[in-house]
Amino acid sequence: MKSNILIVEDHELTRFGLKTAFENCEYAGEIFEAESAETALDIIKGHEISLIIMDLGLPGMNGIDATASVKQINNEIKVVILTSHNDMQEVLNSLKAGANAYCSKEINPKRLVDVVRSVLDGAAWFDPSISHIVLEAAAKSQQTESIIPERDYGLTSRETQILKLITEGYSNNEIANQLFVSINTTKAHVASILQKLEVDDRLQAALKALKERLV
Repeated sequence: MKSNILIVEDHELTRFGLKTAFENCEYAGEIFEAESAETALDIIKGHEISLIIMDLGLPGMNGIDATASVKQINNEIKVVILTSHNDMQEVLNSLKAGANAYCSKEINPKRLVDVVRSVLDGAAWFDPSISHIVLEAAAKSQQTESIIPERDYGLTSRETQILKLITEGYSNNEIANQLFVSINTTKAHVASILQKLEVDDRLQAALKALKERLV
């Protein structure tokens, strides 16, 4: 089943480039365009949109407020933030608003196509260049907010213990040494955690754990 995509970007040339990147994508259905958040909100009210690529620096309502509004209208719509800024507060606010991915505008178009595919499949994704900012922002969010987990992921007590160490930045070798288990056992637990959380890597697992208060 193909997914309809909405590109929200006020620069026409950037919109054109993004649209071109997705036009021949096997999973992309109809591709909509909006130059403002207000227009985007009108579009999602009248069409079935699966995912939005959202610029943050929009005229009028900014991308963060627009993301929050999108989630209020339909929480099933995925939102991929696209920005040239690496500001910690901006990252934190994007997380609060419900963004599913946060990408630098420097991302390779082919890579963005892969990222969107993974987000449509349920993953969260954050650009490696800002991963340290995202983790720090998510950690601060954990300290200041009361967030109810979206669901029970079925983690065992050992997996929860390892997930906590992952959010604290421990490597597999360090986790194995701390828990007095083999590296292969640790890797097996980590693989199980990623599968249960429906994420692709340790960063995404850490983000989900912090955002949903799983540890």
